[in-house]
Amino acid sequence: MQAMQLRRPAPIEQAPLALSRLPTPKPGPGQVRLKISACGVCHTDLHIVEGDLPLPPRPVIPGHEIIGVVDALGPGASRHKPGDRLGVPWLNQTCGRCKYCLAGKENLCKNIRFTGLHANGGFAEYTIVHEDFAYPIPAAFSDEEAAPLLCAGVVGFRSLRLSDARPGQRLGLYGFGASAHLVIQVAVHWGCEVFVFTRSEAHRQLARKLGAVWTGGAEDNPGALLDSSIIFAPAGRLVPKALRRLERGGTLALGGIHMSDIQAMPYNILWHERTIRSVANSTRRDVIDFLTVAADIRIKTEIERFPLSAANDVLQKMKRSQINGAAVLQIES
Repeated sequence: MQAMQLRRPAPIEQAPLALSRLPTPKPGPGQVRLKISACGVCHTDLHIVEGDLPLPPRPVIPGHEIIGVVDALGPGASRHKPGDRLGVPWLNQTCGRCKYCLAGKENLCKNIRFTGLHANGGFAEYTIVHEDFAYPIPAAFSDEEAAPLLCAGVVGFRSLRLSDARPGQRLGLYGFGASAHLVIQVAVHWGCEVFVFTRSEAHRQLARKLGAVWTGGAEDNPGALLDSSIIFAPAGRLVPKALRRLERGGTLALGGIHMSDIQAMPYNILWHERTIRSVANSTRRDVIDFLTVAADIRIKTEIERFPLSAANDVLQKMKRSQINGAAVLQIES
């Protein structure tokens, strides 16, 4: 099979992903093999490729917003059948036995594995995954439309939940990429007033199109204090800025897996019971719940399509904030 493989991390400008011919993987016990049709490109892929996240000591195929069709079953696999259209997200496997897994917090499992980091991902023609960590995709979405739902959507949805946003309240979104453009649609459906902070005029236009009541930069005054906010941009410098825009008792959720250092800040901007909360991965329940919500309200994914071989170029565009909505690789055998 063809795949874009990362042999060693490097700045994306050096094009570290190599188009490679690799053996087609065979599913093991309890696993299914998917023939991939589309894979979304996530900011986490950029962090992996550039070495911001620790890599296992071997080459890896990134990509964790995978859509494909089951074409082979491993021994004992029975949850899905050949021809089923499934999605594979960031959460690849957990131990199922530790205190976190038993408490419904499998996203905190110390033996957790991630797609495109510990297990080969979707920048390829085929992938294998345990049948318990693959999900039927609602018929309302095409393959390309569905791909960004599996991480940008799922982790964005978890971030929205952990921000404690409530219907009728004011919600701030910092950074308006793949996650935010999906989250805003759920928040608007809930009746929230959404304020979007982003540098890109194209992103501001998309935010207004999707229902934002205000758009501007992080330095700008939106004219109101916010009940909750989510930072999707991996920029620690935004944390004090976002806290200054929060109401007393407000919550700031940090939706990224990686963020630059948070600068020193005066205690008074955190006082009055404001909360900072990190968002770590997602659970299987998050995936199921979000796919249900997405289908119910017919979320629209704004996507730009690219061939598999363009993965390096796509990540460069993402680094420069030149993707409007979400990027999707179309995988053709």
